[in-house]
Amino acid sequence: MSDMMVSVDTPASSETTPRAIVGVRFMRVGKLYHFDASAHGLLRPGDRVIVETTRGRQLGEVVHFIDAAKASPPPGGYKPIEGVATPRDLAMQQFWQSKETEAMINGRERAHQLRLQDVKIVKAEYSYDGARLTFLISGPDDGQGKLETKSLRDDMQALHPNHQVSLRQIGPRDVAKLLGGMGACGLETRCCSMFLTEFSPVSIKMAKEQGISLNPDEITGMCGRLRCCLVYEYEQYVAARKTLPKRNKPVLTPKGPGKVVDVNPLKESVFVEIREGEDYRTYEFLKADLQPAEELEALKKKADSPCDRHESGGCNCGKAQKRNA
Repeated sequence: MSDMMVSVDTPASSETTPRAIVGVRFMRVGKLYHFDASAHGLLRPGDRVIVETTRGRQLGEVVHFIDAAKASPPPGGYKPIEGVATPRDLAMQQFWQSKETEAMINGRERAHQLRLQDVKIVKAEYSYDGARLTFLISGPDDGQGKLETKSLRDDMQALHPNHQVSLRQIGPRDVAKLLGGMGACGLETRCCSMFLTEFSPVSIKMAKEQGISLNPDEITGMCGRLRCCLVYEYEQYVAARKTLPKRNKPVLTPKGPGKVVDVNPLKESVFVEIREGEDYRTYEFLKADLQPAEELEALKKKADSPCDRHESGGCNCGKAQKRNA
């Protein structure tokens, strides 16, 4: 596992609190999982620890500490850290990581022999002590969310009898994250491989809200799904659009009345189509330079209408006198 420098806020005291909750990750850019480190005294970001997970005992890296009083524990509480990794544990991890490519090649060869054309073995992962071997696979499922793998797992178990073998299906975004490479936008490293620890839901509405072309080539990532970056500025666009007039709304501008044809939310400017003689021209104005024509017209009508706040006994609010003056 590669070392990674992490900037975290640590408590002022160098000693752990009576109940210390730490965030641990198992891959360089991976999701954080929280464990109880109360029984292990002083821990620092970057320390390697042994923990029990749903996939057996794993070796992870301490990333940060969280306030136990503010934390919301999962059902059943936090699992404890079993111990701090020793030099022997780290050496075993490096040894079994060096065997992963060979295991992956063996798995791909067997999948080919079984004619599992749609099953792609993306990666083989050993646990730090070699007790478990997991093949990460992808491909179209059977309609129930499962791949047809025939006897692949049994064959791999027979080939690796000293390890507990399992197959784990992953989605296209996880595949892109593991493989890495250049992003569809031209970045040398994809966002998912560079800093995204979790995938946020992405919808076509986010592209529409930001005025991005709906051309699939422009909004689809290398994984074949909508690009993760569509989430980055979505909330800012939504908030900015609420303060700007909508399209086709009439407005008053320094150059005369016109109709809104487009907006630039982040710049807080509006593109207005104005008639000039027989032609129409489009100008860009800042929000502060515009007045809503419909609202001004409504205020004018209200000012010219008779008073409706009093009974038939007559008006004493002064509005009638102002209209007759």
